[in-house]
Amino acid sequence: MAKVRKAKVVEDKNFGVTHGGTVITEELAEQWAEEFERNPPDPSQLERRYVGRPSLSSAGRSPRVSFRASTDLYQAAWKRADKEGRSLSSLAREALERYLDS
Repeated sequence: MAKVRKAKVVEDKNFGVTHGGTVITEELAEQWAEEFERNPPDPSQLERRYVGRPSLSSAGRSPRVSFRASTDLYQAAWKRADKEGRSLSSLAREALERYLDS
């Protein structure tokens, strides 16, 4: 039976890198924690960051709609979307909007 090499465990005190390229060391993390505890931010002044795709509405939310379709309808929709150079979601949104406006 062959021997299995175990990965060496390196005791690394770095916690990552900031967007600006600063290496986050244990000392820097401690310094930030102390600053935060001495002068915590006012929650009302914090800006919420949303992750994911941008909203399609001014309300800030875009509920997800999901439905099943036949294979023929799915393939035809993709063919049309590709022909028009757009996404399947965009095509489906327009089709639903047109249906509801009629």
